[in-house]
Amino acid sequence: MATPNEKLADALQALNTLQDGGCRIFKSDQFSRLHRERLTRSGFLQEVIRGWQMSTGPRPQDGDRTLWYASFWEFCSLYCNDRFGREWHLSPEQSMLLHAEATAIPPQVVVNSPKATGNNLSLLFGTSIYDLKTKQMPPREDLVEKNGLRFYTADAALVKVAEAFFQRSPIEAQIVLKSMRDVSGVLGRLLDGGHSAVAGRLAGAFRRIGKGEFADDILKTMKGAMYDVRESDPFDQNQQVSTLAVGGSPIVARLNAIWESQRQAVLDVFPAAPGLPSDATEFMKSLEDIYKNDAYHSLSIEGYSVTPELVDRVRAGTWDPDVDQQDRQNRDALAARGYWQAFQSVKESVAEILRGAPAGAVIRKQHRDWYRELFGPSVAAGILKPSALAGYRNQPVYLRGSWHVPPRSEAVPDGMETLFDLLEKESEPAVRAVLGHWLIGYVHPYPDGNGRMARFLMNAMFASGGFPWAVVRVDDRSTYLAGLEQASVHMNVKPLAEFIAERTSWSMSKAL
Repeated sequence: MATPNEKLADALQALNTLQDGGCRIFKSDQFSRLHRERLTRSGFLQEVIRGWQMSTGPRPQDGDRTLWYASFWEFCSLYCNDRFGREWHLSPEQSMLLHAEATAIPPQVVVNSPKATGNNLSLLFGTSIYDLKTKQMPPREDLVEKNGLRFYTADAALVKVAEAFFQRSPIEAQIVLKSMRDVSGVLGRLLDGGHSAVAGRLAGAFRRIGKGEFADDILKTMKGAMYDVRESDPFDQNQQVSTLAVGGSPIVARLNAIWESQRQAVLDVFPAAPGLPSDATEFMKSLEDIYKNDAYHSLSIEGYSVTPELVDRVRAGTWDPDVDQQDRQNRDALAARGYWQAFQSVKESVAEILRGAPAGAVIRKQHRDWYRELFGPSVAAGILKPSALAGYRNQPVYLRGSWHVPPRSEAVPDGMETLFDLLEKESEPAVRAVLGHWLIGYVHPYPDGNGRMARFLMNAMFASGGFPWAVVRVDDRSTYLAGLEQASVHMNVKPLAEFIAERTSWSMSKAL
């Protein structure tokens, strides 16, 4: 008779066969009942809804949304295909978000289908699918299929989407508008549908983002076809809209639009920059003095068990992985050593900035040095592969507990180059610090260490304006992460800016 371990191994083999090709979502009838029960009991499967299972890996932590977010769109595709065949597509609003490569997982996805019944299907972690009945499917040329999802082309989505979308999701609207190389596809749909009100709205939108020639083309052509068109701006008048002529990938347009729309929120809460210190030696000494406190809090925020004593050992050089086997195998000690080495590298960058070097250019050139120092000890001890020092990630990443999903790995190089461009162009040190910090986490370029790198960047940018080093305390972790979530998911940097401004003001008061 087979042992329990052998029975579980058989069930895992069945799961492994189904997972070939990277699938994470399965119908329950793809397993035998016994295999399904064993895998569920052992934590390798989780029920999404009745009849549908998600591969989870052993013993996922309660409340961990990460695997569900990684599986969300796969489930939507498979479920809709199973229920509606090929007669379904996503809403115009969701289509716009997908074209803009908005990565946050939506709380609700609206699916249109002639076979829909107006049902709201509740899923894991507060997500849902609402099916909206339509009379018929759109023309084939109005739809595109990507990664198993059917949604409107950008031209069709712009014509179909409601005016409220421009106010609710202004950055995504800008990205799609800026991606238009020609207005012909939009114009053809406006003319054939007789959409004079939509034509006026899109003309106003194109003009607002600096594409006046597109706006004029829409107005002249519609009026030439005897339509009465009145131009109107669908964006909120208080919304900062980027008029930069941005080409290339959506991440380039996204970061430019984010920067322009959010920089004023930072300026509203920060005091004027003190300016480069007259005594650079004293400023550098203050970094030495704050290292112990900063290392303890920054590493603890990331989940490392770091004591002030360990920080002291690392700084004093009594932590020795070449001699002490326990030091070599201690993950927390390796992280502390890496933090110390990276801190020294950051200090070198700050010293260069204090000598008058452009801060953005310094960080562009030297950020990889910080990263190599941060993880060098773990590579040397054999905890990480040498390839961990290569730089940017080449895999998708999902953040535990966050609705934000960082951009796909292919977008990371463009995203980082754009971020460095923005840092170099920005004149206000506080804006460079806060937005640079947030957007490092937003792009999430590294396999690990993004939070530490973001805080290093923030403080290097603060130094460029004479602000003292700001320590984000582990006691403030929930407030800090909530601010990052508001920024990345809701495009509202104000809570994060207020929190960092408070920590900066505290540091300034201590420096007096």
